[in-house]
Amino acid sequence: MEAALKIKDGKPDTKITILSLGTNLTRDVVKKPLAMGADELVLLEDPAFDGSDSWATATALAAAIKKIGNADLILCGRQAADWDAGQVGSGLSVLLGLPCVTLAKKIEITDNKAKVHRVIADGYQVIEVDLPALITVSNELGQPRYAALKGIMAAARKQPIVWKPADIGVEASQVGAAGSKSKVNKLFQPVKEGKCEIIGGETPVEAGANLALKLREAKLI
Repeated sequence: MEAALKIKDGKPDTKITILSLGTNLTRDVVKKPLAMGADELVLLEDPAFDGSDSWATATALAAAIKKIGNADLILCGRQAADWDAGQVGSGLSVLLGLPCVTLAKKIEITDNKAKVHRVIADGYQVIEVDLPALITVSNELGQPRYAALKGIMAAARKQPIVWKPADIGVEASQVGAAGSKSKVNKLFQPVKEGKCEIIGGETPVEAGANLALKLREAKLI
């Protein structure tokens, strides 16, 4: 959202449409982008969307984006906080046939191109991509701004657009758990075990010799 608002700061005629998927979405939470400055909120909200994996989520979002139409730039988060898969954005770009740049920490729009500073392990890359395109945004872009009172009051008067699978032209079998391509067989926290043995001696020299013997017995030296 902050990435979209920064673009709108420089191009005030930009229209920001927020798209979210889920069930029983808390209105005060999902309407926060409207309070921050978004123009429109579309919710894909139906029990049929429950249990969606990355593929089913991307399928539903892609269908909704096609229905909205005329998107110059699609912005996604880098990954969700639950599974940390980071696959939906890339999957969307494939389904929509758009170029994709991931892990953006800065986005500049000029003419019909986006210049993206993309985070890498030892710094960042600068990539230029033609629009329309899809960009996933990293937290290095900065904290989202606070909503002003005027925006909060305006958001209270706005109602989201709610779509079900049929509204976006997909079958219930294509989304949610029914449309998912992956299945979780087991969820667990890896167990790490370690053993520690203190090697001593009457003197530092003796302790060093004892350590060397132990390492040799273990065939580590």
